[in-house]
Amino acid sequence: MGILPVSERVSWNTSFAGPGTGSGPLSGPWYSTHETQLLGVLLAAASNFLISVSLNIQKCAHLRLACQMEPKPYYMSKLWWCGITLLGLGEVGNFTAYGFAPIALVAPLGCVSVIGSAFISVLFLKKTMRAADILGGTLTVTGTYLLVTFAPNVPQELTARRVQNYLVSWPFLVYLILGIIIFCILLYFYKRKAAKHIVVLLMMVALLASPTVIAVKAVASMITLSAKGKMQLTYPVFYIMIVLMAISCAFQVKFLNQAIHLCKVTAVVPINFVFFTTSAIISGVIFYREFQSAALLSVFMFLFGCVLSFLGVFVIARNKKEEHVQIPFIDYGHIPVSAVGQIQSKNQILATLKK
Repeated sequence: MGILPVSERVSWNTSFAGPGTGSGPLSGPWYSTHETQLLGVLLAAASNFLISVSLNIQKCAHLRLACQMEPKPYYMSKLWWCGITLLGLGEVGNFTAYGFAPIALVAPLGCVSVIGSAFISVLFLKKTMRAADILGGTLTVTGTYLLVTFAPNVPQELTARRVQNYLVSWPFLVYLILGIIIFCILLYFYKRKAAKHIVVLLMMVALLASPTVIAVKAVASMITLSAKGKMQLTYPVFYIMIVLMAISCAFQVKFLNQAIHLCKVTAVVPINFVFFTTSAIISGVIFYREFQSAALLSVFMFLFGCVLSFLGVFVIARNKKEEHVQIPFIDYGHIPVSAVGQIQSKNQILATLKK
């Protein structure tokens, strides 16, 4: 599968339909041409939904353990392990989706996890459905539809040699240098000036997300091609990308956990989603040239879909109360006097025995 001719790409981006009969992105020719990309979309959406299910299952397991008279460690719960297993499957599916669809399309689909969690929590955690959840869900679904419809369509075989060429291209090198400079400035204020504001932390996470998504797409694409019989795993760039992916992910987790520790989760989730998605889209544009020769209207509608998704996530997270696991305790003020006397007597007996 090679890169489509420029004239054909322009025709696709202008008319939003394939050659021959059919009047739009939902016509038969659209699906036949976007079959691989559609697979990535479905895989990313299903994986993010699975992640939202897994997180709610883990939360449910923690709440059940906290209500027990003698709480056991969470890792002894079968329900918690079920959630972890689903989380692993979801992350693997998300990783695989990058091998079939552009970064600019897979990254924004993380909103499926946010909206899915809002609705699934009603089932698992018995929460009340809010009007904000319905409004935010509607905005997010509409934005997601626009994202999928007007996403860049530049089908190409992302071989190891192509990745090597992208790594030494001057637009990426300029982008990389600027990213390193900005990250160092933010890190200086974070370490030396104690500027532990949520924006500072999440901007560092977003800057680290850029090399992460670049490496994830490269690794996933090379593995996909190798599975089809075009071996790419013998090239050094494949292992360079794996190392880059592991290091950037580790530091992302570090700063993201710091943000969650210092700030409310309801504030971290929407801001991190916006920053991460924006960084990922910019990376796809600069490194993989995903919007090359795209029509202006197509780009505008795609960005409008992103804005709707961002707005939907903020509406869902806004004024959402955080729930903490309550550890059961005994309030001596509500115990009858006779019971208090019995407890004190037992304590005195234990003290005597110890002596």
